[in-house]
Amino acid sequence: MNKIAVVGLGYVGLPLARLFATKYPVIGFDISAQRVRELQAGKDRTLELSDDLLASVLVDSHIGLDPSSTTMRGLYVSSDIACLQEVNIFILAVPTPVDKYQSPDLSHLKMACETVASCLKKADLVIFESTVYPGATEEFCVPLIEQISGLKYNIDFFAGYTPERVNPGDKLHTIEKVKKVTSGSTPAIAQIVDTLYASVIEAGTHLAPSIKVAEAAKVIENAQRDINIAFVNELSKIFNLLNIDTLEVLEAAGTKWNFMPFRPGLVGGHCIGVDPYYLSQKAREVGYNPEIILAGRRVNDGMGEYVASQFIKLMIRKGLGVAGAKILVLGFTFKENCSDCRNTKVIDIVRGIQSYHSSIEVQVYDPWADPVEVKREYNIEIDNEWKAQTYDGIILAVAHKAFESLDLKAAKNKEGILYDVKGFLKKELVDGRL
Repeated sequence: MNKIAVVGLGYVGLPLARLFATKYPVIGFDISAQRVRELQAGKDRTLELSDDLLASVLVDSHIGLDPSSTTMRGLYVSSDIACLQEVNIFILAVPTPVDKYQSPDLSHLKMACETVASCLKKADLVIFESTVYPGATEEFCVPLIEQISGLKYNIDFFAGYTPERVNPGDKLHTIEKVKKVTSGSTPAIAQIVDTLYASVIEAGTHLAPSIKVAEAAKVIENAQRDINIAFVNELSKIFNLLNIDTLEVLEAAGTKWNFMPFRPGLVGGHCIGVDPYYLSQKAREVGYNPEIILAGRRVNDGMGEYVASQFIKLMIRKGLGVAGAKILVLGFTFKENCSDCRNTKVIDIVRGIQSYHSSIEVQVYDPWADPVEVKREYNIEIDNEWKAQTYDGIILAVAHKAFESLDLKAAKNKEGILYDVKGFLKKELVDGRL
């Protein structure tokens, strides 16, 4: 029986490990001992898995999985590399972000490859889920594994690639309900990978003809969304100058059967705001400058600063003093109703407002975000609890459902500004929206 290890227990790895654990013995491995302790206690801080769902597959950490068993199934989580020795299928689901220069950062993937390589045996299979540029699996990962393990690719060990399609916070399109693209390093291995995923993915699978095709499919899924959102963000800037409501325009245009319903907004997170950079770097390596992809990135990366400038202009037009103003930003996560703060563009709004005057006080309220994580990653303080205060201006940056019950009219001063980034509030309540 297959014994699977999922390396990396974040937003992608944990739901995947849980799903496979319904049918197979699964080792969930993470280098964070704290993360492992939390999971062993039945708590997922990302909130991707409920306590009950995690408990339904979790194996007692003191017992573990019996390596000799052919029938046991369940999830055993650990940060001890020794637990990987009896595994024959390794699935790598680690982050692949960009650095401060917007270049792909493969350091997490490199570390995961080194970990797996130290445990690899003949006939083992290594499957990659992390988003990469086309060719990364066989050009970057495989040589690294060969070097450390001493094993030969497609002779002693094999590889597969099946890109993650996890949407954090989405309880409708869960992992088993989204079709999975699969691939393998040989035709026979491709069938094995496809059969493995088909055994747990209710929506079915799509077997790509090569690993490179599967890698490319992943990055263009998100590059396509990025470009389309950049288009409506640019429309929003144009219509703002023309004194036309962008959302009303989109509503009217949306009556045509083939109009695509994209809306303006901030583009952050671990996929849409990152993946295009992986494709564009690879394109430049082969001598092509990707103009449309990078133009879309420039537009979307500038939207936080644009929101800040529009908000300050509204304050000035209304005769409000900017110096010493007290501003509330609602929401900090990269999207609504989830705790994921990776690559959030709300930070650009906060810093953009602060750049206008050092005396501006910006408070952030988000019931989903982890204040400790936000402080560590962005060096700002946020609140999880609502404070009954009044503000000179309020910016709704993230459309958390929890914000529906807030009395924002009472929370702003009589002449204060309410700006809606998401089109979440009734138009008559706001002074401006994207």
